[in-house]
Amino acid sequence: MSTLDLYANEPGPVNWEVPASGAARFSWEYDEGRERLLALYQKGKDKQWDGARRIDWDLEVDPYDPLGTPDEAMTVYGTRHWSKMTEKDRGDLRRHYASWQFSQFLHGEQGAMICAARIIEAVPDMDAKFYSATQAMDEARHAEIYGRFLHEKIGMLYPINDNLKSLLGDTLRDSRWDMPYLGMQVLIEGLALAAFGMIRDSTNKPLPKQILAYVMQDEARHVAFGRMALRDYYRQLTDAERREREEFVIEGCYLMRDRLRGVEVLENFGIPRREAEEMSERSEFLRVFRKLLFSRIVPCVKDIGLWGERLQKAYVDMGVLDLGDSDLDALMTQDEEIAERLDAERFAREEAERVAEVTDAITEGQRGSGPRGSRGPGHGHRPEPTEPFPSPLDTDPTVVDPRLPRSTRRS
Repeated sequence: MSTLDLYANEPGPVNWEVPASGAARFSWEYDEGRERLLALYQKGKDKQWDGARRIDWDLEVDPYDPLGTPDEAMTVYGTRHWSKMTEKDRGDLRRHYASWQFSQFLHGEQGAMICAARIIEAVPDMDAKFYSATQAMDEARHAEIYGRFLHEKIGMLYPINDNLKSLLGDTLRDSRWDMPYLGMQVLIEGLALAAFGMIRDSTNKPLPKQILAYVMQDEARHVAFGRMALRDYYRQLTDAERREREEFVIEGCYLMRDRLRGVEVLENFGIPRREAEEMSERSEFLRVFRKLLFSRIVPCVKDIGLWGERLQKAYVDMGVLDLGDSDLDALMTQDEEIAERLDAERFAREEAERVAEVTDAITEGQRGSGPRGSRGPGHGHRPEPTEPFPSPLDTDPTVVDPRLPRSTRRS
């Protein structure tokens, strides 16, 4: 089925063209690079994975409760509109909210893929071009995964949010090579990481948890890349040039904050836009959610050297200035560990299943190992002793013995 048939709202023209400006930069220096960035490039190569294989797509998802998050997370909860809803209406609302959230993730990942391509084209240094190439592949994989989840498990999509579209357009139209880094790696991806993390840590549904954990493992590298590249470059800027970047960050942060309301969903349930916006502003859950979403952006902006007075005042207005002292490295390390733990748990389950299959095969083999034609004891014939059925653990080097510690298993 065409994606256009699954949109809850009319998405407009199927293609969106953003006029781009700026130079494509070549470098003839192939042998020099920043050690940290080349190490990140190597990690990006080592950590490539296949979304069709690593994720267990056989896991079932209830489209009317796809995320298992509490109803209190929806801004309409507790209002007169909520009390009038039937259980079917509430299930439809959960489906629409999940579709809206994951659709914005999907559109953002396509934007990240295009921004990564722009960085490859525009950045002057070969080490940054190398790493951006791995990121472009990562973002393509993420868009593939979110698209598959929406198509196969929810069966509904929402068009790109106006605020996200505006920030993407501003990022891509700017001719300065560092702006795709700042707009995408710091603002859009920083906010997406926080949103992914909140859903990952609150959902009780295994498939969305897998998807978000594995995507976040990649995104942690992307944000680290933006920090490395921009921290080095912004040290060289004049005060006026830094102020220009800070103005871009301020505008982008307000756009991202307002993107989170999900007003489009409430309008589809008959709630007028102005009332939906007011409900979003009054929602205590959304207020906390909104602050936590900046937990990845604010410390990153401070780390790369954009921390002028006007920017700090804007963060005071948003109520997020105190997040500037958050430990971004610890958050990124946690993202890596959660993904690796999910892998370990899944591998342990699969290994246990393989061992059970081997054990069953051994048992069946032993039961049927008597001589052909034998009628067993009590029928005038004593069965001849047989050799034990050989275990695949002894004969097949590809079968792993789960009783052995990992360090001693055969490779």
